Amino acid sequence: MRIIDPHIHMSSRTTQDYEAMRAAGVRAVVEPAFWQGQPRTSVGTFVDYFDALVGWEPYRAGRFGIRHHCALALNPREANDPRCARVLDLLPRYLAKDGVVAVGEVGFDAMTVEEEKAFGRQVELALANDLPVLVHTPHRDKVTGTRRSLDLLRSSGIPLERVVLDHLNEPTAGLVRDTGAWMGFSIYPETKMDERRMVSILREYGTDRMLVNSAADWGRSDPLATRSTAEAMLAAGFDDDAVDQVLWRNPARFYGQSGRLFLDDPEPADGPDTYGGNSVLRGEPED
Repeated sequence: MRIIDPHIHMSSRTTQDYEAMRAAGVRAVVEPAFWQGQPRTSVGTFVDYFDALVGWEPYRAGRFGIRHHCALALNPREANDPRCARVLDLLPRYLAKDGVVAVGEVGFDAMTVEEEKAFGRQVELALANDLPVLVHTPHRDKVTGTRRSLDLLRSSGIPLERVVLDHLNEPTAGLVRDTGAWMGFSIYPETKMDERRMVSILREYGTDRMLVNSAADWGRSDPLATRSTAEAMLAAGFDDDAVDQVLWRNPARFYGQSGRLFLDDPEPADGPDTYGGNSVLRGEPED
């Protein structure tokens, strides 16, 4: 079984998670930029975070045979913080980097005016950089937020086949199904979506344009949720081809629109823990 996790926050996970994911069939991941659990105090903290997503994390993943890509954005929650507004001016130089396969997570949290402005501007950046967009649908009043997201996307002019609306559930799946946009589902132990419900949605709507992810952020979550969803599909009567479509070919097709998705095995690093701070990436001597 081969798996791409199309939305997983590996900066919240351990190296043991990488080992377990590789053993479970995960060969590539996409890590979207997100809120890390507490407010950031300056634009400089985003610079450090983005640098880690395009530098350190691909190195760490590669040591365990996993290709790491990322999506970059000012996330909806922090779009409300005026201290973070200048992040939008920094994004263009990061969106040009090879490992960046989308703009995301963008979208709504509390559905404020500030969030809508940041959402619209970042869709413009996606168009300018020929990148797909990963949209975070809000956890509160998800139906209204999903409809509002679709309205903004339609008015932006971006082709909806270049957009995935994530964290969908039963009430919102039908809103997205016939729009041409991709449908994303985050599998969590207690919230959002579980494997059994995901199988029911796949039965109702089919496997086309479906993305299943673990998200696996700082809350209670499981970086192997993609594998357990695949097993639930097989147990429910889906065949190997359907599993491969949902867990591999669909995310490859969506993020492949960036022209920057690499699905070959990365070259293993020489020896354990040879990173030495940023020395490997910067070409500085090891300590």
